[in-house]
Amino acid sequence: MEFEEESSLRNQGEKEMPMLRQFQISSFELFQVPKQQSPRRICFLSCSNSRRSLPLPRNRFYSNLGRVMADMSGNGGPNLEKLYLGMDFGTSGARFTVINDQGDIRAEGKREYPRFMREESMDWASSWKATLFSLLEDIPITVRSLVSSISLDGTSATTLILDSESGEVLCQPFLYNQSCPDALPEVKSIAPANHTVCSGSSTLCKLVSWWNLNIPNRESAVLLHQADWLLWLLHGRLGVSDYNNALKVGYDPESESYPSWLLSQPYSQLLPSVQAPGTSIGNLKESIRKQFGFPDDCIVCTGTTDSIAAFLAARATEPGKAVTSLGSTLAIKLLSTRRVDDARYGVYSHRLDDKWLVGGASNTGGAILRQLFSDKQLERLSQEINPMVASPLDYYPLLSSGERFPVADPNLAPRLLPRPESDVEYLHGILESIARIEGKGYKLLKEMGATEAEKVMTAGGGAKNDKWIKIRQRVLGLPVQKAVHTEASYGASLLALKGAKQNK
Repeated sequence: MEFEEESSLRNQGEKEMPMLRQFQISSFELFQVPKQQSPRRICFLSCSNSRRSLPLPRNRFYSNLGRVMADMSGNGGPNLEKLYLGMDFGTSGARFTVINDQGDIRAEGKREYPRFMREESMDWASSWKATLFSLLEDIPITVRSLVSSISLDGTSATTLILDSESGEVLCQPFLYNQSCPDALPEVKSIAPANHTVCSGSSTLCKLVSWWNLNIPNRESAVLLHQADWLLWLLHGRLGVSDYNNALKVGYDPESESYPSWLLSQPYSQLLPSVQAPGTSIGNLKESIRKQFGFPDDCIVCTGTTDSIAAFLAARATEPGKAVTSLGSTLAIKLLSTRRVDDARYGVYSHRLDDKWLVGGASNTGGAILRQLFSDKQLERLSQEINPMVASPLDYYPLLSSGERFPVADPNLAPRLLPRPESDVEYLHGILESIARIEGKGYKLLKEMGATEAEKVMTAGGGAKNDKWIKIRQRVLGLPVQKAVHTEASYGASLLALKGAKQNK
């Protein structure tokens, strides 16, 4: 969930993060800021001669190996610390972060998705799988040997349909922004009015669209989200999800169950079992432990979505605090005491213990910037922008037609004209227009009854653009700052930490 590809390498030996509070086994409390601060396999996943591929791009990573061991004990033996691995699978690439009990980063790195092609289309499942194991290999062996638990996040509503016996992928994955308008009337006929699933890009619409194709033996299939599927590759228990990812297939996190209107449908048997994010599923598969050198007791925990992982990483723990993730797309999350859901505007609420993460995700964001400018151009042109002066240009920056939030309109067309002669003015207009969309989002949440936003923290690649932060602060009329931790992979590592503590 980034558009700026350079890693931010920090020396954690010189700059230590503050201690987390003592663990209370509660997913919300865990992330508070301290007061001081086998069977047959589908061929295209395993047969290299059946696909075209480019070499895996290897990216930089770092590890603070000097701190992997704690202080020497009195008898001279090393006291090895436990570490926790989180991975983020965003829209343009994946990252890993390894932390210790105090939240200090011990290693981190990233990979771009390799372009595996199947016929003339992108083979996303192969690309994600290859990236997963490349990330595991990138982690220094001395760090891997101390990892106690693993979790990861994926893009919301990215959906795979598998054979429940073999695990074979039965169709190309439905991507997060893929709409299935053919299924929307049927979904609207069974779901409550304006329910989260009443959007063409919802997981349920994707399931219904696939079900209506009348695939042979469709009753023996199982639905998994991107994060569920990647975690299954690690633990081997097919059919497990978390209630953040399962929200858009119709799961009710308030009652902790699927509603009766969904269970009465013929495809309900494809739905995965659901647990809270950061719950231990089981041990890491033996073959993977041996291949990569992970401990025998390393566990795999349920994950979450990428935007929620970014929220957890920012540690926004009080109602009114919000996190905007500026990656390839724009996602906002606001901590609220009240749950708000309305598919007409792409608004939905995720559960976070006794509070709610209210928000939505727009199709605007960094992806359109990367299409128009190189990273060097973005950096150079941004320096020439005066963020205190409003741009008169009014755009709606999208890669293609279709928007999810703050309006849900599958036919909304991109608006990127007129283009001024000055590239500085053009970039200024695009950055300001994205900020206006963000502002409309927060205004909408307030009008719908959510706790009013008081402060916005920024995560994702866009958090590195200081001029954009100042533009957004002016447009939003709120304090805006870069989160201490801006990567969703850090939030996923906190889930791994939570799962390890609960599993004791």
